[in-house]
Parts: sequence; C-alpha cells; structure tokens
Amino acid sequence: MFELDLEQLTPEQRGMVELWEAHLDAEFENKDAVASCGTMTEVPYVNHVPTLTGGLGREQLLHFYGNYFIPHMPSDMEMEMISRTVGQNRIVDEFVSRFTHTVQMDWLLPGVPATGRRIEIVLVVIVTFEEGKMSSEHIHWDQASVLVQAGLIDPEHLPVSGAEAARKMLDRNSVPSNLLIKRTISDDRL
Repeated sequence: MFELDLEQLTPEQRGMVELWEAHLDAEFENKDAVASCGTMTEVPYVNHVPTLTGGLGREQLLHFYGNYFIPHMPSDMEMEMISRTVGQNRIVDEFVSRFTHTVQMDWLLPGVPATGRRIEIVLVVIVTFEEGKMSSEHIHWDQASVLVQAGLIDPEHLPVSGAEAARKMLDRNSVPSNLLIKRTISDDRL
C-alpha cells in the first residue's frame, strides 16, 4: 500500500490532500453527491476522458454524481493506490480499481448492461485546486482494457490487454513485458 509522508508537504498541500480524501469518501464511502460537490468550486469540471462523462458546473455535476456515478458503483468496488504526487494546486493519483460489473455503469461503459464480469483497471486522476476547493478532475483509464474484460472486444488479434495491465502496475514481475510484441516478432531479448 502506498504511504504519503504528510509532514513533507506544505500546509496548503496537506489541505488539498484532506479535501481530496473527503471528496473520495463522499463518493465511495458515504455515497453522498451533495457532500462530494461541496468539496468543489462553484464551476467545477469533471471529465472521464475515455467516455467523455462527467460535467461542467455544480448543478450538472450534482445531477451526474447523484444519478449516474455514485448509485452505479458495484458493491464490491475497491481502489488500491499505486502513487500520489502532490504539487502546486494539483494532485495526481494512480489507482487500481477492481469490481464486478453487476450494475450498468454509464460513466464507464455507456449503454452497456451489467456483464457480471470482474474488471481491474488502472485509473489516473488529475485534480486541480483553486482557492481551497477542487476545480477540476480529469480521470484517465485504458478503455480497451475495460472492453476486453467486459467481453465486448476480443483481444486475440488486437494490440490490447485486459486485467494483466492492472496486475503489472501492482507487481512488475506478475506479467512479462512485451507480450503483445512477441505475438508477431521473435526476439529472445524482449
């Protein structure tokens, strides 16, 4: 598990971390859209980059969080932090998220009914702060990996991976490097 030494941060940076942690608790622990949006500026912006879901402005985000994000989290959702970088007015987190796709998750797989499949993905979240509040979140993940694990694309003839991408981030020895290259190239040094 990743540990951040808060003593090495400035008071402003510690405040950003505390606010971000409160935001995550509101979303994933307390499941409270109002509390989640309460951590944000008056005109916040959230973009789940692969699916263009999220919103602009508190009213739109309150609706999105309350109707499409928070209530559509599988009950077994878990997040494991890989790394956190705290800078000036910005936090960048890397997580592995694991869950069983037991509910329709339009923020992740728009229009796709629950598949019942286990999914593990790496998420990178870039959070920006203004005047003591969160002003934006940009959330990135490998959508091809999600589609493979949901059974929506066959990776056999595509240069994509599934859960092994997340597993390699947690344990660099768990999955050999260059497996996709080795499908078509014979090179003993890879």
